[in-house]
Amino acid sequence: MTLLELGTMRFDRGAHLLVKRALRSIPVGARLEVSGRDPVLSVHLRAWCRAQGHQFLHLSGDPMSAIVRGDAEEGRWRGSERAGEVDPRRDGAVASHPSARWGLAARGAQVEAGSPEFDFVLDHKDQVWAEEAGRLYARAAAAQWDPETAIDWGAPIDHPEDIEDAVVQVMTYLIENETAALLVPARFLSQIHPHFREVMQLLAIQTADEARHIEVFTRRATLRRDVLGLSTAGGQASLKTLLDEPDFALSSFLLSVLGEGSFLSLLWFLRDHAPDPVTRAVATLAAQDEARHVAFGLAHLARHAALDPGLLGRLAAAVTRRHASLAHTAGLNEEVFDALVLLAAGSWAPAAIEAGWDAVMELKQEMHRGRVQRLERLGFDSAQALELSSLHTRNFM
Repeated sequence: MTLLELGTMRFDRGAHLLVKRALRSIPVGARLEVSGRDPVLSVHLRAWCRAQGHQFLHLSGDPMSAIVRGDAEEGRWRGSERAGEVDPRRDGAVASHPSARWGLAARGAQVEAGSPEFDFVLDHKDQVWAEEAGRLYARAAAAQWDPETAIDWGAPIDHPEDIEDAVVQVMTYLIENETAALLVPARFLSQIHPHFREVMQLLAIQTADEARHIEVFTRRATLRRDVLGLSTAGGQASLKTLLDEPDFALSSFLLSVLGEGSFLSLLWFLRDHAPDPVTRAVATLAAQDEARHVAFGLAHLARHAALDPGLLGRLAAAVTRRHASLAHTAGLNEEVFDALVLLAAGSWAPAAIEAGWDAVMELKQEMHRGRVQRLERLGFDSAQALELSSLHTRNFM
């Protein structure tokens, strides 16, 4: 039998820590003798044993000497369960359907029986998981950038005023699109079971990316102007369909695979045709972030589609439904289209405007080709991919 000497140490001054440590060092069912001179030690020790599930067997002598049997497995942790494994690479580490009682507990923690249940809507692995989530989060965390230092806001801007007006109009358009791209993942973030922590973290950093994009687009737009450009009813209607979609998979498909994928082509276009260093830096940095958002959307949905044969049909129906709901709208803001032509042209010379027009037409074709490729990666055949891409909103996002 193991002996623990407490001397004058009181139970309400930390003696329970020593008792607990001593019990952990002996086999379940073995006995521990606890000796001490605190006059109320027996009272506290009895109560503590009762609460922890150990048996207080015998009391004698002065100083007090008590015999405790270590029955931890029969105590407060009876019925507890481990919430998976910390390392997602281990077999079975990430549960297919984590318990509602695991709640906010860290994956890998021992969860006490009787813990409250949490109502997380997205609580199935097949709904949200992608093996690449952890890697993409690590990459995103390492690639975070500070708008104040990553962009030289004092770089010279010496192009004509009407070119600046075009920049402001495009930035205005980017701001409202990035606002939608922030709100959509933010809405689903609170619905994901924390057991899928890599996905939760990735969506959180994605919303942070979009918040930063809104900041830099706004800052660029107001470098030389006090008033922003136009926001059209058609553009707002297109983005509203993204916010109104209640299904996580469908929303991720419409936003990330189709919308942000097309948006990525637009940002590279702006990088290549930027009239000043600030605009070029803003577009380049935002595009690098958006590429990760598209990568997660593809990875998550490709896995989901492989496990759920009916998903592709629901995705196709979502595109058709969105197209029908926007049939009455004008599509891309005319002012945005014209601004893109002027930025690509660089001047009002007729030949330059024609070249700018051709560049925007090529941009639209590049967006179409990119959508088709992503749709095929999800499992659509070529004909389906071509048709669905052609139904994508004319507002790009």
